[in-house]
Amino acid sequence: MIFITVKFRVKPEYVERWPEITRGFTESTRNEPGCLWFDWSRSLEDPAEYVLVEAFRDGDAGAAHVQSAHFRAAMENLPAHLVETPRIINTVLEQDDWSELGEMTVKD
Repeated sequence: MIFITVKFRVKPEYVERWPEITRGFTESTRNEPGCLWFDWSRSLEDPAEYVLVEAFRDGDAGAAHVQSAHFRAAMENLPAHLVETPRIINTVLEQDDWSELGEMTVKD
C-alpha cells in the first residue's frame, strides 16, 4: 500500500473551520475505490496543525487519486487557507492494513 502522512498548518482564521473546508475533498477521497483510509487528526501541541493519515491500495490507486477532479480542486483551493506548504511523508509498505501494537496488547 501507499502510506502518506501530511501536516497542514492552517491560518488562524480558518483553524476551527478546517474540517468543514476539507469535507468535500475528504468525502470524495474516501469514496475512491482504492482508498484504504483518509483520516484527519489535530495536534495537541499546536491547534493550528492538522495531520492527515491516508493510504491507497497500490500505485494505480494513488495515481487515480492525484488525477481526480477533487484532488485538483483541493490543490487549487486549500493553499489559500494555509500558513506554509504542507509537509509530507510518502512511502510504500508491504501490508494492506494496520498492525496491532504488540507492546500494548489489551487483555480480555
